[in-house]
Parts: sequence; structure tokens; C-alpha cells
Amino acid sequence: MRRSSNIEIARSSYHHGDLRHALLKGAIDLIADVGIDNLSLRKLAERVGVSRTAPYHHFSDKNDLLCAIAAVDFRSRHEAAKELFADASKTQREKFEQHIFRYIRFAVDNPDRYELMFGRSIWRQSSSTEELRDAAYPFFQDTVDMIRCWQECGLIAGKDALRTSQVIWGTQHGIAKLWIDGIYTDSEKIEELSLCAVEIFVSAKG
Repeated sequence: MRRSSNIEIARSSYHHGDLRHALLKGAIDLIADVGIDNLSLRKLAERVGVSRTAPYHHFSDKNDLLCAIAAVDFRSRHEAAKELFADASKTQREKFEQHIFRYIRFAVDNPDRYELMFGRSIWRQSSSTEELRDAAYPFFQDTVDMIRCWQECGLIAGKDALRTSQVIWGTQHGIAKLWIDGIYTDSEKIEELSLCAVEIFVSAKG
């Protein structure tokens, strides 16, 4: 009985917004431990210490939860990208180098969450939520705007920022997947390969 009482106290200690945040954090931790396929709202409730029905007050199903996790990472990556681009202590080339490197580093360090953000499990099945789209599309648009700026200052080649962004993104994604799929294994080489990609795009302007 005492154990049950303690659980009820833990459950009642969450405010509405706090519980959603706790559920998202718990889901991210669960993904790191057991992977996306083994994530369930029931296991999430157990991890956070709430009733089995509590997660359903915030997420209608597993897909809704996964989209919310991806949205968290899109917002986080977006804020980091804006901070990088606004960093007056770095040259434009240094910013471009970090743009390439940070993308690949995040993907390699967080393969399951990366799959949620950019993989087919959500986008190809057309199961993205409005929350996810509201986080992802501004991230994509700002990335195109950064590329356009680097073209205008002469750092990288091309006049079509969208197409150039797609090619650069394809390069980042391809390099990341080589590590995620186990083809490349030495993660200490990520920075070296990132700089090699930068050299190709920068030298292409000439």
C-alpha cells in the first residue's frame, strides 16, 4: 500500500505542461535504451511513473508521440543553427564547416532520433503531425536561407539556393548514413570527412 501511495504522489506532482515534458524526456531516454520499435506508451508510463492512461492525455498514439519527439529535435537543431549563423566570432567558412559537421555528428550520435527527423518512418508514410511540420519546415527554410547567404558572399557556388541546399543536405545525409549503417566505424574521422566535403563545395565556386 505504501508503494502505491508513493506512485500516486508522484503522479499528482506533475502539472499539465510538466507531464508532457517529462513524457517526452522519458520517451527519448527509452529510445536510447530499447529503440523506436520497442517504445510504447505503456512502457513510457512505467518509465515516468504515471498511470497507463496518462500519456494518452498528451499523445493520441505512438505516431503522435514520435512526431512530438522529432519536433523537439527539429526545434533544438534549429535554435543551434541560428546561434551558429549569428556568431560574429566565426568567419562564414567556419560557420559552413560547423553546419556540415554538426549535422553529421548529431546523426551518428543519435541514429534513432535522426531517423525520426529525416527518415521514411514518418514522412514517407505521410503521418507527420501539424506540430512536426511546424517545427520542420522553418528549419528547412532557414537552412536554404543560410546557403543563399553563403552563395551571395561567394563562399560556395550556385545561384539556386534550394537546389544547392538539397545537394549539400544529400551529402550530409549520405555521410551520416555510412556511419549509422556500420559501413564506417571510426567516429573520430567525422570531422575529417566533414572538412573534406566543405573543401569540395568551397572549391567548386572557382
